[in-house]
Amino acid sequence: MQCPHYDAGRCRSCTLLEIDYPTQVLDKERHVAALLASSSTTGAGLSWLPAVSSVESGFRNKAKMVVSGTVAEPVLGILDRVGQGVDLTDCGLYPDVLQASFEPLAAFVTRANLEPYEVSGRGKRAQQRGELKYLLVTLSPDGELMVRFVLRSQEAIARIRKHLPALQAELPALAVASANIQPAHAAVLEGDLEIPLTERTTLPMRIADITLDLRPQSFFQTNTAVATELYRQARTWVDEVGPGSLWDLYCGVGGFALHCAAPGRAVTGIEISAEAVTAASGTVARLRDGGQAERFRDVTFAAGDATAFAIGPDAPELPEMVIVNPPRRGIGADLAQWLETSGIDHVLYSSCNATTLATDLAAMPSLRPVRARLLDMFPQTSHYEVLVLLERV
Repeated sequence: MQCPHYDAGRCRSCTLLEIDYPTQVLDKERHVAALLASSSTTGAGLSWLPAVSSVESGFRNKAKMVVSGTVAEPVLGILDRVGQGVDLTDCGLYPDVLQASFEPLAAFVTRANLEPYEVSGRGKRAQQRGELKYLLVTLSPDGELMVRFVLRSQEAIARIRKHLPALQAELPALAVASANIQPAHAAVLEGDLEIPLTERTTLPMRIADITLDLRPQSFFQTNTAVATELYRQARTWVDEVGPGSLWDLYCGVGGFALHCAAPGRAVTGIEISAEAVTAASGTVARLRDGGQAERFRDVTFAAGDATAFAIGPDAPELPEMVIVNPPRRGIGADLAQWLETSGIDHVLYSSCNATTLATDLAAMPSLRPVRARLLDMFPQTSHYEVLVLLERV
């Protein structure tokens, strides 16, 4: 992928851009294989499936755009080392539909008089001005958009509501809009308060034969095509094991839980984000009402900490299999120790950080990796997803 911003030194987010794509994937396979080989749990029985590659550009379904510049001339993109805005509305990672949304959104910033947030001065003399911090834009597989305005306060809400109909007329794909209030001057993308601005509050994300309901504060994989393969592979391995009961820890909006649901299989999804659990529960209710009651009859979701759910005093009866899909920090020592001593025969671990994966596996020597597959969710960077099936020895 050729990028003028990278060539000019304006943006170096794509750290592997100078390496041809097949080599990128091969290097990632070698990296994760070496990390897992360093774990005492990994033996000669680990079988690697061919890696799932991505298209090299236009694969991101979400844009996180810092808003800088002025009301009259807003800049959507990133900030450089000295805090100046860099326009990335033509970034090659975004598909055409996302790129086409940025110009109407920039015009809306001007029309609604949304002053970009900035900090001038240093230390105690630093002065914070402006309201609009980020525009977060998500694209569904069917071409619909969710737009979130991340604001310092609620001061601009009335103006956004006033001018939103004009934006919807100019941007017909806009289906869901909301305002997120993030008052702190800190490196935090969003705050706790989310204010709906449209009647619709969920964006349908169609993945294979399951359509997930994505709400504004819910996490979703950034590469829809590769996420589809991730869930397909997980379903295949879970069906081969054939558990009668399954826990999906760190379940998000229910991607693994719903794809791995089957008649007669009790599935429980646990997620710390109440917003994501609301979305997942809405999805399963819709699927039941849509004629798939038998498959999704025993699927439930609850908000809570995954580790506390598993090892707490009120933990339910042990399942026959567990799926874990933690953030980059991994599952941690407590949950790893619980899985090690639980007696559960199969664990499916989906990781976006192979370093913490290797650490977690080393803490679970009785659960041996038997199958693994790399899925290149993030081309042009050193990041990737890896799915590992663990079996008790």
